[in-house]
Amino acid sequence: MDPQLEKDCVVLGDLPLCRVLLMNDATYPWCILVPRVTEIEELFQLVDELQIQMALESGILSRYMNDLFEADKMNVAALGNKVRQLHMHHVVRKQNDAAWPEPVWGKAPAQPYSDNELAEMREKFQPLFARFG
Repeated sequence: MDPQLEKDCVVLGDLPLCRVLLMNDATYPWCILVPRVTEIEELFQLVDELQIQMALESGILSRYMNDLFEADKMNVAALGNKVRQLHMHHVVRKQNDAAWPEPVWGKAPAQPYSDNELAEMREKFQPLFARFG
C-alpha cells in the first residue's frame, strides 16, 4: 500500500480484488478502491479479467454508497498524479456540500472522523463486505 494512502485512509474491508479504504475526511463520504496487485499504476496494466473485476467492484461500491448516503451525484476518478499506485476514488456528492459543484480536492481542509464516527462508518459498510464473506 502506498504510504500516502496509509496516512490518509483507514481500511474498511476487502472485495474480491480490491481493498476498500475510507478517506479520513468526514466532509464527504469518500472511499478508495485499491486492487491487491503489486506494482500496478494504470488500469490498462491489469490483465483483462482484473480490469473487468475492478470495473464491477467500482460499480458495486458506487451503487452501495449512492443508496446508503442518498447521493445527488457519485464522482468516480482514478487520477494517480500524487499516488502512483492504481486506486480509484468514489466520492458521494450533495448539492449542498462544501465544494459543490467543483471537485473536492483542495476545497476544504480534511475533517478527520472521530472514533465514534469511524465506528459508525465501519458498521455501515459491513453489509457490503458480508456479501463477499
